[in-house]
Amino acid sequence: MSNEINPMAFFQEPSVADLRLLACPGAEELTKLIDQHLVEWAKSAGVEKDSFIIPCECPRFQSGDAKGLVRESVRGDDIFIVVDPGNYSVTYNLFGYENHLSPDDHFANLKRLIQAVAGKAHRVSVIMPSLYGGRQHRRVVRESLDCAVALQELQTMGVRNIITFDAHDPRVQNAVPLLSFDNAMPTYQVLKSLLKKNPEISFDKEKFIVVSPDEGAMNRNMYFSSVLGCNLGMFYKRRDYTRVVNGRNPIVAHEYLGDSVEGKTVFIADDIIASGESMLEVAGNLKERGAARIIANATFPLFTSGLKKFDQAVADGKLDYVVGTNLTYRQPELLTRDWYVDVDVSKYAAYFVVALNHDMSVSSIIDPIKKIEALLAKRS
Repeated sequence: MSNEINPMAFFQEPSVADLRLLACPGAEELTKLIDQHLVEWAKSAGVEKDSFIIPCECPRFQSGDAKGLVRESVRGDDIFIVVDPGNYSVTYNLFGYENHLSPDDHFANLKRLIQAVAGKAHRVSVIMPSLYGGRQHRRVVRESLDCAVALQELQTMGVRNIITFDAHDPRVQNAVPLLSFDNAMPTYQVLKSLLKKNPEISFDKEKFIVVSPDEGAMNRNMYFSSVLGCNLGMFYKRRDYTRVVNGRNPIVAHEYLGDSVEGKTVFIADDIIASGESMLEVAGNLKERGAARIIANATFPLFTSGLKKFDQAVADGKLDYVVGTNLTYRQPELLTRDWYVDVDVSKYAAYFVVALNHDMSVSSIIDPIKKIEALLAKRS
């Protein structure tokens, strides 16, 4: 078979085992979208299948204790478990209070479903778009290494593949060097949605520039600037290392390094928008420097402090729009905003599922450069 991804042809090839999906509580939306693509591809190959999803749940006792429950046999199946550690909308009753699931609770539910499978599956893979503990990826002082320990725990439980998206620092896979770990970047999907939102946008380096909001986001912004053939600028954060506020050293100022942004469209890419304060400060700084338009991109649009600040920034002309993905839970209010562009990455995830299920190479899926080139060529 050629290196080109043809998922319909995959279903005509022998698979590792019967493909099945499990959705952890809170990951049902993404799992259903992935399932729709798989069903469509299977039917195109003559395989009649209504759904690959196995019903499962994690019910809780009145004390708050929980258990994992899988409703159908999984013996000999190739199981893919989807989990969204960032979905804070899932609740349960705890001693009369409505309690929201934290990332810790979601990770515990993932382990419960792995236990419920009880070693009967042929293979277990985990699709965790937002990597649990991914922001605590390195040790600076006496502190925990949550992501590394979580990955080792999954490996010990028999997980064979982990698929994540835009990891805060993909080097966390060094904790499990013998485990299959794929970190995918939704660059193509973001650019496709960006052009759909604004077909007139020009990527000419005299009119468009990519700016990294900090040092940590340089790699993803470098990739955008390279494939688009435009210049790259960056901010670095001056911090007050004498204080710790909300678990981190507060930022004193953002300093800019790079070409002039005057009269240009500025594209800023990061993995997460949490409170959004850094992104808005960077956008305001660029507007003061004469930028014509500001486009922010975040793979995981969390908006932990609400949307009012962004509504105001758009109203004040400091920000044009934000491009996010459906790889994590988004507030229903966010999806109603005109300034928000939602990118569907479920098809990209489905590519990984069908390729791994047939033991096919995923290298061409991870590197979307040919698709990006075709997108830009078609547009020109």
